[in-house]
Amino acid sequence: MKPIRFRKPYRFSLKSVLLFLCFFICISCNSQDTLSYQQVQDLFKSLETKKLTHIEKLIDSIGIAAPIAGEQIVHHSAYVSSYNPIHRQPNYVVHVIPKDILYGTQTRTNDFRADPLIKQGMSDSVDYWNSGYDRGHMAASADFKWSHKALSESYYYSNIIPQNHELNSGAWNKLEMTVREWAIENSEIIVVTGPVLKNNLPKIQQGSYKVSIPEYIYKIVLDYYPPDYKAIAFLYPNKNVDFDLEKHVVSIDSIEKLTGIDFFPKLEDHLENKLEAENNLLDWDKDFLTKPKSPVFTAQDFGKGKINTTQAKDLIGKESCVCGKVVSTKYNENGKTNPTYINLDKKYPDQVFTLMIYGDDRKNFSYKPEEFLQGKTICVKGKIGEYKGTPQIIASKEKQVEVLH
Repeated sequence: MKPIRFRKPYRFSLKSVLLFLCFFICISCNSQDTLSYQQVQDLFKSLETKKLTHIEKLIDSIGIAAPIAGEQIVHHSAYVSSYNPIHRQPNYVVHVIPKDILYGTQTRTNDFRADPLIKQGMSDSVDYWNSGYDRGHMAASADFKWSHKALSESYYYSNIIPQNHELNSGAWNKLEMTVREWAIENSEIIVVTGPVLKNNLPKIQQGSYKVSIPEYIYKIVLDYYPPDYKAIAFLYPNKNVDFDLEKHVVSIDSIEKLTGIDFFPKLEDHLENKLEAENNLLDWDKDFLTKPKSPVFTAQDFGKGKINTTQAKDLIGKESCVCGKVVSTKYNENGKTNPTYINLDKKYPDQVFTLMIYGDDRKNFSYKPEEFLQGKTICVKGKIGEYKGTPQIIASKEKQVEVLH
């Protein structure tokens, strides 16, 4: 008998935890027993452990598909992979994106490595280096910004497939950012991502010569909290295509027919049947049809030592020089730090890279950035950070910004 789920499970909010911690510290101060640094660290570690336990139970109770012949199921801190040793990549990966992803501060670790839990058919770096394909995450690393351990584990090859570079850095990246926004708006959501695997797929011609190159990749999103249960799925070809979310939306039923995988078998039948037939974007974004579409742009090659905006997400945490055309700007005079936002190549809310200048640093510029830089092609030097999934560089001096034309 399938479990009946009506009571809303408890969710750990990092914001509420921080408020509790501040309150606890204040009480300790008043009682002349202040918390040591180590005690604070231990408290955060304990809370993260509880959150990881909560996510593990949630995936086990709802997210794992019906058994697949030949699969190796591996459980990590915050995701489960159904690994296919024949195709040397996952059949699917299921993970949870919590609402407090908004407050995550961890950045990319880039420590790609073999999964120690996979006993046979494990792919590795030799299969991918200079293959012409990106090492594409199924569970996006940015979805684990709330835990260094979980984020690092997302770089196991049990979570990786050969992905077209333009798709990975373009439309697919935008899909991942959109799903994170939905997590913030809908509390926790379950996400299942994987390639469509079948016989006679082409192989990467190096390494083991056994890593299949999928033709299609899917992503399934499930909001499993009452009263508004909802689900949606997307199917993208593994090539350079436009984001065009409405053109790639499908139902879970259609993904099941393509893959032969039975998703969410632990849901009650009536709920499973309802959710797996849904494909309505407006259930997730009621304003989707009225949002302006961003113009299409082609990423340029700016020469040695410079990268374009689509490449920036692969260099989070690194010193780089990012180039592109300024297409939208905003000076927030009423903000806490009076920031200036300069978006390159794509306008808000579809931005792919942002130059940010804090209000106190505007005096270091001989011009008003939001006015002077509008429409110009520029290069920005500095350490690439990330805010809400978008790569950014914070510039404090004019010399960090080079105007090309």
